Parts: sequence; structure tokens; C-alpha cells
Amino acid sequence: MSGVDLKLAVAPLTTGVVGTALPRVDGRLKVTGAARYAADQQVAMGPAAARVLHGVALCSTIARGTLLSIDAQEALALPGVVAVLTAQDLPKLKKAVADFGTTSQPGEARLLFADDKIHYVGQYLGVVLAERREQAQAAAARVKLRYLTEPPVITTEAAMPTAYTPGTGFGGEPSYRRGLPEREFADAAFKHKQTYRTPIEHHQPMEPVASIAVWSGDELTMYESTQWVAGARSVISQMLDLPVEKVRVISPFVGGGFGCKGFIWPHSLLAALAAKKVGRPVKLEISRQQLVSACGHRPETLQTVALGASADGQLRAIMHSSVSQTSTVDEYSEEAANVSRYLYRCANVQSVNQLVKVNIATPTIMRAPGEAPGLFALESALDELSYQMKLDPVRLRQKNFAEQDPLHQRPWSSNQLRECYLLGMEKIGWSQRPAKPRTLRDKNWLIGYGMATATHIGFRSPGAAKVTVQADGRVLVQSATQDMGTGTYTILTQLAAAELGVAVEQVTVELGDTRLPPAPMSGGSMTAASVGPAVQAAAQHAISQLKVLAARDPQSPLHSKRPEELGVDHGALFVYTQQQQRESFTALLRRLRLPSVVGETSVDAPENNAVSIQSFGAHFCKVRVDAELGLVRVAKHVAVLDVGRVLNPLTARSQGHSGVVMGIGMALMEQTRYDARSGRPLDDNLGSYLIPTQADVGDIEVAFVQTPDSHIGPHGARGLGELVFTGVAPAIANAIYNATGIRVRELPITPDKLLR
Repeated sequence: MSGVDLKLAVAPLTTGVVGTALPRVDGRLKVTGAARYAADQQVAMGPAAARVLHGVALCSTIARGTLLSIDAQEALALPGVVAVLTAQDLPKLKKAVADFGTTSQPGEARLLFADDKIHYVGQYLGVVLAERREQAQAAAARVKLRYLTEPPVITTEAAMPTAYTPGTGFGGEPSYRRGLPEREFADAAFKHKQTYRTPIEHHQPMEPVASIAVWSGDELTMYESTQWVAGARSVISQMLDLPVEKVRVISPFVGGGFGCKGFIWPHSLLAALAAKKVGRPVKLEISRQQLVSACGHRPETLQTVALGASADGQLRAIMHSSVSQTSTVDEYSEEAANVSRYLYRCANVQSVNQLVKVNIATPTIMRAPGEAPGLFALESALDELSYQMKLDPVRLRQKNFAEQDPLHQRPWSSNQLRECYLLGMEKIGWSQRPAKPRTLRDKNWLIGYGMATATHIGFRSPGAAKVTVQADGRVLVQSATQDMGTGTYTILTQLAAAELGVAVEQVTVELGDTRLPPAPMSGGSMTAASVGPAVQAAAQHAISQLKVLAARDPQSPLHSKRPEELGVDHGALFVYTQQQQRESFTALLRRLRLPSVVGETSVDAPENNAVSIQSFGAHFCKVRVDAELGLVRVAKHVAVLDVGRVLNPLTARSQGHSGVVMGIGMALMEQTRYDARSGRPLDDNLGSYLIPTQADVGDIEVAFVQTPDSHIGPHGARGLGELVFTGVAPAIANAIYNATGIRVRELPITPDKLLR
């Protein structure tokens, strides 16, 4: 046995299964329509009395005031209408304990039907139930609502006199300070101070949110479009005062979320309460128009950034303040200023996040909360400073590269940002960028180049999984995580296949059901890092049992072998020193007449207080701007990302493309405007809320600087769902300035802002 490594031997992750561009294993289900999302679920198809009722929410049409009455007589007389339920018909909900570290939380702190006060347009006032959805929609339009109306507060400027500093949020303390930023700014050789604005943006997932509630006695099954089945079950059980084991949440497929499906919103509780009241399943689908108030949005931010630098380009001071909107019934802070605390090396930093309360629905997390708007302000300000200093924007960032985390004063777990800069410059053709704006043309098109840094924390949470190795050679992987279209089914298939040494075709993955081992929210770019290690550990647990079975079986060619002497490959156990001495999982289990072995584990997130786990990247952009019309075309965008190890280049690049496309929308199109007098949203449909189409997207190239990060987990992969998006909007804005010489500090950058 001399010279043989006797460590626990499983199929190494470098065998080609992991790291391979495997097409999505759920792809066929999706393109054929066989993948069922929340609203597609078929429930209670028996007698008419058990069939699902369709619900349409009754929503307030004013932004502030008091509800005086609801007249549903005309609605109840319409064909197919079963009930119109309001606060008088439904029981009161209980408060849920909100602990985002271990469970989900309500999207809105105010309880459904808490009182008769109206706080925003779209607030739930009741629900119409009918046999068909069209009947419910027609009836809802006939319900008469009477109010006592008060003038709403809608704009940040109107609410500014009552601005305040919130409590501790997702990003930590709202205020932070190190060094003497005011003094260093005053003494700096170069100074820049400007205000930047980002608008209200809505998530607009392909699949609008929906809930189906089905009661069986005192047990509730919810089919939910949710990013966290386990968290949803916890909150729903608390608010309905049910034992958690009496609630089951199912969500096998999610058609995008971007954060709006991360928490439990009132529509889910309304569906459950209504179904209990009428004794029939209730399906409540939220319309595209209702999405503007149903499940959050990214709030408007007003940010001021002040930068001071020495003559050689070293940052001496960073002061970043942000005011964002929250609702009058809750406190959500976007924390846009936090990114300035750690991204660049600077000894003197101050960042402050404040809130103003407005009569608009409660905001929520949206892809890269905090970083996305915060980087627009910070990276735009750095670009402006670079022009003032006559210093290349990349060079300015290279000069201020943070060798270690300046916020926590500890090393990065891994940081390949320098390499991202260099590769991005090469791929975009940075040498062609003109130092002077508005000097590069192609006939009537002005051409410009811009760049920005991207960053996002490397999250990992506890996760659990079960891996069943069956006697027929099949492998079943189960976990109560979710796939929002990012490829979770596929990468978990790859990880299990690699550990067990089997073909990916032998592996089936089941997700999105609270009866499976618990897993965290699919958000914060944490799913791969949290659930992946659990799948690996569960597979190892199954292998260890197979080794024991083989060693104890006198008929096995591996009889009496120690576990550390055995390796795994091609669905079989083998002896390291005599690799022809082997036995397949199938032969072993069939001989022992065992249907399967089951490995199940729960893996905690390691406490890496000695290092800071962060992902980095660089976005480079080339734009073309019509000099007469102000039309912007993103001709080419290059995203170079440092996310540790890439488990599947195909699905990773797909996420990269999605982030760039969403960033184009943030930079050039997306905004939800409100009537300041009535508080009504003006962009509540995809006709006026613009998102990029095929014609708006040019050439996108996504590249990865792969350095496995051993601190985050055994496969060394950090999440990339947010990183691919952060930094896109400022890169485009900076390229537009390089093309036109016009600096736009308010998103979106629409043609009217470039016609000067």
C-alpha cells in the first residue's frame, strides 16, 4: 500500500463532469411546456364542489386615505361569482418572527387587513372568487370602493424633511466612518462631488407571482412562485397559527424572481384564508399591472459621492451618502452607500444610508440590492474623477486596488480583479478608446468606451440534501432548494454525478418541495455554494455505506477491504492497488436485495472570519450614440468575472448574458414613474415599462478568471447571479460620456437627456 493516498476517495471534481458545459437537464421540459409553474398546477379535478376557484384581488385605487365601504352587490350578481371576501369575512393574521438568517419574512410588515387605512395604490382590500378567472376579473371591476382621500407623499423631495437613519439592515449598520474623510477631502489635490439618482425599478419576471392554496382538513398545501419554499412555509405557518408540519409549499419551477419572490407577500396569505373560508382550492394570480404593488420593487435612490485624490491618483477620501424610499408601513433600506466601504483602498471613508417614507408600496430586494444603484454612483464618480485628473479610468482603479478588505481589515479569500481589468481591456479593444470625449465617430454615430468594477459578497448558508443510489443504477438527488431558471437542476446533477462517478443521464434531481431536506433562499448568489456542498456530502454518505456493505459481504470482490482502500469510478467501487478488483453499485445492491442506499446530510456554512469572501469583476462597454437623435446602442459589452470555480460554463455564461441584458435595461430604459398627485403608477405594463428586446442588445462576451475559492466550499465556486449585473449600468453611462461628452447622472439615460 506504500505511496497510495488513503484519504476518502470519491470521484474527483476534475474528471470532466463538473466544469463541463452540460446543457440544462430541465431544458426539454421547459421548451415542450411540461414544466409546471405555480399557476400551472392541476389540483382538485374531481367534483365541481372541489374544483379550484379563481381569485382576483381587490386593490385600492388611492394612495392615502381611509376605506369607508365596499359595495359588492353588483359583483355578486354576475355569473360564476362565488364570493367577495373582505376584512369582515376573514380571520386576523398573526405576526411572524422575521429572522432572515434562518427563515423568510413577510414582504410587508403591516398585516393584511390590519385596519381601514390606505397607504398606497394597490393595497389589498379583499378578493373576488369565481369559477373562471375572466368571471372574477369582470366582477372585481364592478365592486364599488368608497374612500376618504388624503394627499399622498410620493416624491423623495416631498418626503425629505422627514428623512431618517434606519436601524441595522441586511448590509449592517446604516452609517460607517473610518479616518478623517472631511479633512482629507478638503486637502486633496483633486476633488469631485456630485449627486446621482436611480429610479424605482420593478423586477418584471417572465412568470408573474401566483399562489394556489389547497386545504385538506387542517393541513395546507401551497403551490407558490417563490424563491424559498422552506422560508415560505415558516412564515405562512406562523401567520396562520399552524404547526409548521401542517404546511407544505411546492415550487418545482420558478420563472425568474430577481428578489420579488424572496419573501411572503399578502397575496399568498389571502389565497390561503380565502380557500379556508369557502372550502375549495383557490388560485390567485397577480396580473402584470398588480405587480407594481404586489411584491416589491427597487426603490428610488438619491446619492451624493465626494472623492478626493492625491496628485498621483491615490484616493484620499470617499464620502458616499444615499437616501432611498421606503413605504409608510415598513422599513426597507437599499443601503446603496455600503459599497464604498470596501471596494477600493482608502483610509478615510464615510458612508451613510437614510430613508424617506412615501405612499408607495413597500420596496424589497432586487438583483444586487445596494450594490447595483451604489455602483452606478461610485463608478460614475470615479470616471468623472479620472477625466479631471487626465488619468485612464482603469489605471485609476488599478492604483487603488484593495490588497485586503479595508472594511474588516482582513485578507480576501480570493481576488482576481486585476486580471479581470487586463482581460477586459484586451477583449473590448480599450486601446481604441479616445482620451477626449466626442472625438470618435462613424458617420453620424458617436462612439465611446466605458468601464466599471463589479462586486458582490460571496454568500453561503446551511443546506441539506438527500442522495439515493438505487439498485437499478439510477440516482435521485433531493433538496428543498429552487431553480429560478439559473441552472440549479443541472449543476446539482453534475455534482452528484462527479461524486458518484456515474453518467449525468443516471441522475434525477428533485427540488422545490418542503418535504425535501431544507435549503436556503435562491437569492444573494448563494445557491450553488450552499446546496452544492450538501449534495456532495450526501453522495459521500451514500458511498460510505456502499463501502461498508461491500466490505462485509463475503461474496463481494471487495470483502474485508477498508473504506480508505476503495475508490469510486463509473458507478462502481474499486481497490486502489488493484483497479480490476471492483464491483458496481448495482451488482452489490441487487445481490444484497437492497432497493437502494440513502445518503442524507445537512452542511453548515463555515465561519470564515479570518478572510472576506467576495466576488469581483469588470464590465467594459462600447456604445454608439446617434448624434442627432440621442439613440444609444450597446455595440459590445464584455463582462470578465472572478467567481471562483465555474461549475458549468454554459449556464454560467447564460447568467452572464442575462445580467448584462438587465444592466442595459437599468442604464437605458427601466423606470416606474408615479403621478405625484394621485400616487398611481404610470408604468404598470410592459408597454410603458421598457425592458431590452433582441434589437436592443449587441454583442455580449462573458469571460471568467477561474481560481477556485477553497474558503467558501469544497468545489470552490462562488455565486454569480448578482455579480454579472453589478457595474453594467455605470459602464454604459461612462461609455456614453466618452462618446458624447454629456454626463448623465440620472438613470435611465433616455435620448432626451443626450439632446443638448
